Amino acid sequence: MDFSGLFSLEGRVAVVTGGSRGIGEMIAEGFLAAGAARVYITARKAEAVAETAARLGERCIALPGDISTLAGIEDLAAELAARESRIDILVNNAGAAWGADFEVFPEAGWDKVMNLNVKTPFFLTQKLYGLLKAGAATGHLAKVINIASIDGLRLNPWETYSYQASKAAVIQLTRRMAARLIKDDIVVSCICPGAFPSEMNKAAKLAPEKSAEGIPSGRVGTIEDMAGGAIFLASRAGDYVVGTPLPIDGGIVNGAIPTDFADPSGH
Repeated sequence: MDFSGLFSLEGRVAVVTGGSRGIGEMIAEGFLAAGAARVYITARKAEAVAETAARLGERCIALPGDISTLAGIEDLAAELAARESRIDILVNNAGAAWGADFEVFPEAGWDKVMNLNVKTPFFLTQKLYGLLKAGAATGHLAKVINIASIDGLRLNPWETYSYQASKAAVIQLTRRMAARLIKDDIVVSCICPGAFPSEMNKAAKLAPEKSAEGIPSGRVGTIEDMAGGAIFLASRAGDYVVGTPLPIDGGIVNGAIPTDFADPSGH
């Protein structure tokens, strides 16, 4: 067996939504380091997308746009179809969060989060279905990686009702999409990040030592952690990982011992 190319993305064409910063930028940079031919990044703020693409190099291409609406999704899909005959990897990373007390949690905070976090990944994948099938016809499986959260696997301490519901929905959506799209040699999987420094997780960004206190590994995540997981799923190494949510969290979900529940033994 030749394992030299097991984690290679040489020649692949990738799309990363929410790719101008945070986890999306980490994944885009990792794909480029693994040999991807082109990585398209998209986000609402054109200047930020252009700056990130310039920083990551000429193989990173900025496609700014608002994919929170179906019209924006269709515009992005049309732009990609005009540029590429296939897509090998789609990372549905764009997302939003909202926190408010139960009594005053607004409808706007529900709709914005559920639309971008759940509706957008489904319809963007649908609109890029033809390009993904073309990617799967080139001798390797095409990949769709949805970015959920460990907050879809367990409760967090904050009143982020729509965010937690949306991330749990992404995990189940991943399973349903995976069952259907594997028939077309498109593998759908899911990453559930823990604490990574980003604009959405400002605590991990501004006070990583404090954020690390509840993490069994003793630290917040790094670009190597996130890029490594994404490369694994996107490459040949992850071909047999279908519909699976992968926590990349330093052990929060599976390694942390709860301290807020009484030991039934009385100890």
